[in-house]
Amino acid sequence: MFGIGTTELLVILVVALIVLGPKNLPKAARTLGKGLAEFRRVSTDFQRTINTEVELEEHEKRKQEARKDLYGDDETPAKKKTAKAEQRDPEAKPDIAVAPDSEQQDTAATAQADADAVTDKQKVKA
Repeated sequence: MFGIGTTELLVILVVALIVLGPKNLPKAARTLGKGLAEFRRVSTDFQRTINTEVELEEHEKRKQEARKDLYGDDETPAKKKTAKAEQRDPEAKPDIAVAPDSEQQDTAATAQADADAVTDKQKVKA
């Protein structure tokens, strides 16, 4: 555990028994055990945190290397497209998609239904 052999551990226990006495020794051992358990818990949590941070850093490195291999530099295609557009016209705003108006959708649906009805009538007459 800490490089302590059985004889050293036995000597420590005898000295603790003499110093603390038989009544206080169990309480001291319990307190020492709880302290060691808490220390282990904290050190394990710290170690997990460090390992997670290292893994995240390595993942980001691999992601940047893959992006560099794929695109030839650190820019993504969207950044390249924006940069090219700004070079052509720095004042231009990017294209913004606008959702169609609900009235337009209703009108288009009605027109399609009317066209279908006319087609059905023509089929019946023929």
